[in-house]
Amino acid sequence: MTRVLVVDDSAVVRQIFARELAKDPDIEVVGAAPDPYVARDLIVRLKPDVITLDLEMPRMDGITFLRKLMHYYPIPAVVVSSLTPSGGELALEALAAGAIDVMCKPGAAFTVGDMSAELIHKVKAAAEAGPRMRARRPAAQAAGAQPVPVVASSLSRTTNQIIAVGASTGGTVALEGILRAMPVNAPGIIITQHMPEMFTKQFADRLDQLAQVKVREGVEGASVVPGEVLIAPGNKHMLLKRSGARYYVSVRDGPRVNRHRPSVDVMFRSVAQVAGRNAVGVILTGMGADGAQGLLEMKNAGARTLAQDEASCVVFGMPKVAIELGAVEKIVDLAAMTPEILQAAEAAAG
Repeated sequence: MTRVLVVDDSAVVRQIFARELAKDPDIEVVGAAPDPYVARDLIVRLKPDVITLDLEMPRMDGITFLRKLMHYYPIPAVVVSSLTPSGGELALEALAAGAIDVMCKPGAAFTVGDMSAELIHKVKAAAEAGPRMRARRPAAQAAGAQPVPVVASSLSRTTNQIIAVGASTGGTVALEGILRAMPVNAPGIIITQHMPEMFTKQFADRLDQLAQVKVREGVEGASVVPGEVLIAPGNKHMLLKRSGARYYVSVRDGPRVNRHRPSVDVMFRSVAQVAGRNAVGVILTGMGADGAQGLLEMKNAGARTLAQDEASCVVFGMPKVAIELGAVEKIVDLAAMTPEILQAAEAAAG
């Protein structure tokens, strides 16, 4: 049973979250708090497994509370936000401060049914991360995961190589570390990270400021070229296409796959069909199985395939399923992932 504390200054949101979470037999809502001060006392007394956390609250904002919490009492937190431009930036700060995941507030981009399913999914993923999170180093060190070394050398060959990366829970921090270490002439990279609509653009902009490679949200027809990274937009599938020697992406609607849109499987399968042995597939931390079957198709098409190891994952779900399917050529610690990706790309180029 996963014990949840809801923290939000809106009585309506507290009521909706408590009602929807209670629909799952494996979740118990043990309390609700209107601000961080009340939440602090309830956390100490009730010892919940997960909290849902608003960002803009009276007496103390959610970011400040989260940082204090990660330092003194590490607990998995799912941030809820309206994801307005300012809210989206705050949500990114929350992820950097140690939040497990972020989602839209009711009414922002979800029907009640969609919101309920998404909230339950994220809370369960956060609960799965709890034991590993508590065992890790405190505060900022935990939020930043393992340090990723900057790669001084660059690839000798980059023509027509494609790196495809899929991630979910915990993936925002993992991707930041990987892309920070990418050289400016890295092969073209496409990424599917499970996150809400309106959030991916700000996530891409943030990474663009931190990395040597250029990072942007994928749009229909955008070319995949060395030194550039395209991130699948929220609520859209992103597929790799090819016209002659040119790789580009197609962004489209479509049914959810493995409960997700964008789906890692959709992207990986398109890479298997279009790029084959000229690609590297990477599956990172996340709950569920999205991407595992697609990574197997990439491997069967001749691509090199990597998976993040259990010790460095926030949630060892997606990589575990891919490994069990036989889709993974090499299991890699997050700290070594960028050099491994570049080595695999060079091997594919050869």
